[in-house]
Amino acid sequence: MSLTKDDVRKIAFLARIRVPDERLEPLAGELNNIVGWVEQLGEVNTDGVEPMTSVVETETPMRKDEVTEGGITDKVLSNAPDGEGPFYGVPKVVE
Repeated sequence: MSLTKDDVRKIAFLARIRVPDERLEPLAGELNNIVGWVEQLGEVNTDGVEPMTSVVETETPMRKDEVTEGGITDKVLSNAPDGEGPFYGVPKVVE
């Protein structure tokens, strides 16, 4: 896959990045190099390799899944800058 100047212009537009026209051609070359490296990763034989989330074998600590009564509304709302009764108060954003 080869990216053209127009491709880079479209990518920059979608990313909301302003790129001057004189930088489009060099940027296309750099992006083509990056895409080339990514395509090389597709050539690696990964048969028999288990997917993993980390290179370090760890186990997530589990807690009991227990239903609690809650009842800590006052404690939760104590962090609110503007509480109105048992609710958070927020500024009006729609006229």
